[in-house]
Amino acid sequence: MSNPFRYFNSSPEVIRLVVMMYVRYPLSLRNVEDLLAERGIDISHETVRFWWNRFGPIFAAEIRKRRVAHMRAYPQWRWHLDEVFVKVNGKLCYLWRAVDHEGEVLEAVVTARRDKAAALKLLKRIMKKYGLPQSIVTDRLRAYSAAMKEISAADRHEVGGRLNNRAENSHQPFRRRERAMQRFRSMKTLQKFSSVHAQVHNQFNQKRHLVTR
Repeated sequence: MSNPFRYFNSSPEVIRLVVMMYVRYPLSLRNVEDLLAERGIDISHETVRFWWNRFGPIFAAEIRKRRVAHMRAYPQWRWHLDEVFVKVNGKLCYLWRAVDHEGEVLEAVVTARRDKAAALKLLKRIMKKYGLPQSIVTDRLRAYSAAMKEISAADRHEVGGRLNNRAENSHQPFRRRERAMQRFRSMKTLQKFSSVHAQVHNQFNQKRHLVTR
């Protein structure tokens, strides 16, 4: 595989630091520029923009490859599915998200509609990567029930008032990041960023509060 950094004067470590800072934390492009300047790294905010667009998907693919290989070795217990609306140029579109019982983001899909076809798109993507779990928890949206019947998984479907808090809480880091970016201008950009953000979030989801020291 060719080296993606071969045409860049900056070191791969600096590029990775810049991309991770911008995606992981609710910082603007100029916030990242200022923080790096304080540490003696002189780059412009446009360089931050270019690097995250160029290397963000590459880093996310590396994280996804490692974590999918690890997770496929274990049976899937429970998935939580949920959707939120996101405004793109004044128009509503929908960000569908699937997380497991530990809060690991499995997949993020952006669609223009909130229907059975969109729910099927999400389900087929995650089932192709991880197989079928023991149960799938959703809200009361009818599109989920129709999609479950389509894939013959209606017996694994669970619906409840607070059962899906895991998926609803998983939207909060993305919402904070969305406000810092001052929203999105196209569905393509939203899909790209949400996919990268999900994998970077998983990378930092180490549950350090449960580690005995």
